[in-house]
Amino acid sequence: MRVAIALLVLGSLVACEQQPAGEPVARARIDGQAPSPSPSAEPSETATVASSVESACRSIIFEDTPLTHCLANPVRHRIGMDLGPSGEAPYRSLTAFSRQRGENGVAFAMNAGMYDDEGEPIGYFVEGSERLKTLNTAEGEGNFHLKPNGVFYGTAGEWHVRTTEDFLANVTERPEFGTQSGPMLVIDGKLHPEITPDGPSRLIRNAVGVDGQGRAHFVISNAPISFGKLARFYRDELKTPNALFLDGNVSQLWNPATDRLDTGAPIGPIVVVEKKDSE
Repeated sequence: MRVAIALLVLGSLVACEQQPAGEPVARARIDGQAPSPSPSAEPSETATVASSVESACRSIIFEDTPLTHCLANPVRHRIGMDLGPSGEAPYRSLTAFSRQRGENGVAFAMNAGMYDDEGEPIGYFVEGSERLKTLNTAEGEGNFHLKPNGVFYGTAGEWHVRTTEDFLANVTERPEFGTQSGPMLVIDGKLHPEITPDGPSRLIRNAVGVDGQGRAHFVISNAPISFGKLARFYRDELKTPNALFLDGNVSQLWNPATDRLDTGAPIGPIVVVEKKDSE
């Protein structure tokens, strides 16, 4: 489906990427076959039915940019964070994670949150109800420090995206999972004030937002995209009051249902969406 939206005239400042060096992301199949062709604006009926039954992810086009949209529903899914094997260094890739975890019960997984040169999170991070990193409110450069940044977190099927300030002021109990990243893309239904409608910084990017039904929408672009276009997609199409940028340039997705396993530069925190019916 081709979606067309009139651009709004906003401010002129745009964020600058600061990402770890590495090879560009490669879209790959774990069975070694050639990757699927670019998503069509009009998916076939067969593909649509198959994706709704077997995969939580679907290919769509937004303003001529191909995206993959993965939906986590609290009725059918659990969400957790995974940094690396217990007591060991971070995985640093979805390939290493997939080999350790195995695909049984995994709906999809994606890198989620800023990290240092060793792959350790630089912001708030909770895995299995254990806080491994405290909330980061420091000033600095790069996307993470383009305030407001925010936190994606949840417990027992209740998932949220809040600005860091909102999280600090209102969240008193430790969630089961959490990751801090930035900048926010959408804040209380409005675009981040320092993001332009379609700025010159265009990379493969991924993000997350939670809608009014409590569903988490994960999006990864299949072609370079600006902050503004990704933010508008969340606000105007997905109707998420708050959405959080997760990463850019190194953004990767593992979707076992379609044999998609992206490779590229080393990553850090991983968000894992599991199927409840696998129990």
